[in-house]
Amino acid sequence: MSVSVQATNRFRANNAVKLYDFDPDGVNPVDVAWVPFKDFFGLVVGFFRTIGVGAVDGFKILANTKEDGSGTDVEVKAHALASQPDAVGDQIWLEMAAEEVRQACTDAGVVPAGVSASVEFATATDEGVVTYIRWGPRFAKDGLTADVVA
Repeated sequence: MSVSVQATNRFRANNAVKLYDFDPDGVNPVDVAWVPFKDFFGLVVGFFRTIGVGAVDGFKILANTKEDGSGTDVEVKAHALASQPDAVGDQIWLEMAAEEVRQACTDAGVVPAGVSASVEFATATDEGVVTYIRWGPRFAKDGLTADVVA
């Protein structure tokens, strides 16, 4: 009995997952990575603390009128940060659905194209890893989550 590639890569064919090393060397809000969103039903973003113990002053999901973030930003959702990820190994998560992006952008009078997490540290030397999981693609296909090696 042979197994198709689609069956053996079920998660990776139905989710686009990418991890980003986040080391902004500053205390201003930084957009982590702009990614296209029009063909997905939702996004989950996680922040994992790797260095430092300072506060996270902001953790948001933004939409933009351009896929590369060069257009108009619209805040879609912000983490309440009631519990601070201020120790190595702490993690926090945000999740949104495509409907939330459309509503926020409709309210702002713009059309969304891309999304990004935005993280703001209180201490410039703090670092972390940010994970994006775009889920519910319009069309599942092998390779949505791909190996990334140097």
